[in-house]
Parts: sequence; structure tokens; C-alpha cells
Amino acid sequence: MSLHAEIELSRGAFELDVAFDVPAGSVLAILGPNGSGKSSLLGCLSGLLRPRRAAIMLGGRGLDGLPAHARAIGLLSQDPLLFPHLSVLENVAFSPRSKGTGRARAREVARHWLEQVDAAEFADRKPAQLSGGQAQRVAVARALAGDPELLLLDEPLAALDIDAAPAIRGLLRRVLAVATSRVTILVTHDPLDALALADHVLVMAGGQVVERGPTRVVLGAPRTAFTARIAGLNLIAGTATADGLRTADGSLVAGMLAPDTDVGEDAVAVFAPSAVSVYPEDDGHPGSPRNTVKTVVGTLEPHGPVIRLRTAGEGWPAGLSADLTPAAVAELALEPGTPVWLSIKATTVMVHPATP
Repeated sequence: MSLHAEIELSRGAFELDVAFDVPAGSVLAILGPNGSGKSSLLGCLSGLLRPRRAAIMLGGRGLDGLPAHARAIGLLSQDPLLFPHLSVLENVAFSPRSKGTGRARAREVARHWLEQVDAAEFADRKPAQLSGGQAQRVAVARALAGDPELLLLDEPLAALDIDAAPAIRGLLRRVLAVATSRVTILVTHDPLDALALADHVLVMAGGQVVERGPTRVVLGAPRTAFTARIAGLNLIAGTATADGLRTADGSLVAGMLAPDTDVGEDAVAVFAPSAVSVYPEDDGHPGSPRNTVKTVVGTLEPHGPVIRLRTAGEGWPAGLSADLTPAAVAELALEPGTPVWLSIKATTVMVHPATP
């Protein structure tokens, strides 16, 4: 069953005003900076917050106005929130029991879901005897054991260590893929979560929806600085021209216009850090790319197998990222404050319409 939501909420000076649809059997990822309204939105959907106005339809059933326990919603957060005095089996069985299922049947359902999340061997343990990853597996089982029509995932991997998170991500991908009628909403800061689990992405800022669409489209061609940052891409704002993008200071960033970009409209130029070449200051005006500009190294940080350089200074190159090998960083003697030239081939720069 599909979800349709229109929600308005006032909390002090903060105003939330969003509307969206989620098809049956699909996963919507909600992204946004801190304070954008993600948690407030989940609170309204779950019934933990009372909005100023809401129209929330799950299938043919209206949820707005219903208490939290009557909404048939499952919630999984970064804290497993297992009952410490109950065994793992009884923790999972609590979900169907709370909906009126008999004890024997509830335990049968619990054992099924513990098997599904590869946690059957922990059935007799108490939560204190589990690792963080094991406890989150049990929490996934408990969230699904109640057969929720709407599943809310609130940063479910944020508290896990680097070894446990991929396993739980893979587990969620597997169990969500077989849910053909359930609607799932995932709040996350990690683009890997969105790419691995979500069919569509909704990006929020200041209580409003600023981007939405298929996950790979939104993260591959972001229209806002926040989305570009979490997608690991560079973004420059300006006005579309026939040759690329004109920035606020009058500079031209040469690039390729996307099919939906019109000359003269607000636009953004997007390109990967791997497309940025870095040269020492004494190279003069290096290379043949049309986009060549002088700037200053701001920071250097490990980023997987490469070193990510982020620039400082002013103008359109400020804050750009470039990926270099450790050997290149050493050879160029780069450190914060080092003047450098950046070059970006026009063919690697795509210009898209900006979000209104």
C-alpha cells in the first residue's frame, strides 16, 4: 500500500511544511543537514508529534489523528532499545504480542524473524550479552515481527562500528527487497545507505523539500550544496550559459549543459573530485583544460585509498575537492596554505538546473 503525506508543524521558530508520496513496496530515503526537519517528520508520521495540519494516508487508511500504537508502524533507530529484562526471543515476540497475538504464535513469529536476520542463535540471551551489531539485528527482527505497514528507519546504522554496519546494511537490503506492500522511510546521513537501500531520495532543508527523485539521479546530479557534499561531488552555483556556467563574480566555468538546462536560468555545475587536477604554483598556467584557476590548499584528509584536498580562499574555486594519491601529495609538497593551480576538463563538468 502506498503512502501519501502532507504535514505542517510549528515548533518555536521552526516551520515544517512537506508533502510527498511513497509507492507500495518501495523505500524512500530522507536526507538533510541537522535541523532540516527529518526527525520532526518521522515524529509526525509515527504519532509522537502532533502537527499543526496533516493528511497522512497509508493505503486507504488515514493515520493523522490516530495514537502512535494504532498506526501499525515499525520503528528502528540507531539505538536498538531492547528490553534489558527480556530474552532476545521475548523482545522480538513483544511486537506481535502488543497487537494481540497469542504467546505461542508470537514466539513462532519471533523465531522466524530471528532466522531471517541470522540471529536465531541468540534467542535465549539477554540484550546485555549481545554486541552492537547483534543487538541491531534483533532490533530489525522486532521491528518486522509486528508486520508493520509502514517501517521507519531512523539512522539505523549510525551507532554501529565500521565492521558491523555493512553487514546490517546488507541485511536490511535483503529483508526490504521482499516487502512488496510495505512502505519504508529511511533517514540517513550516509549516501551508501541511500544508494544500497532506497528507490527514491527526498532532500530537506529548513523544513522544506528541496530535491527529490530516483536515488541515483539525485545523488549523481545534485542541485543543492548539501546533496553534492554527501554525494562526494563538487558543486558551483551560477547562471547557465551556452558554454557552461557564469558564477556570481562573472567567471565562466566551462561545461556541458544537461538536456533540461536552459541558458539564462539559475543552474549548478557538478563534477567529481577525481576530475580535478592539481599543479604547483610555479607551473604557471598548466595544462589545456578551459577551467584553470589559482587557489590555496585548505585541508588534506585521508579518503579511502586517496587523499582528499579541499581548497580555501575566495571565489568559485573556494571549497572545491580534489582527490590525489599519497605519492602525488608528497611529490607536490602540499600542505594547508600551499598555493596551487586547479584544472578541470569541460567535458567532466555537467550543468543542471538549480533547485528553485
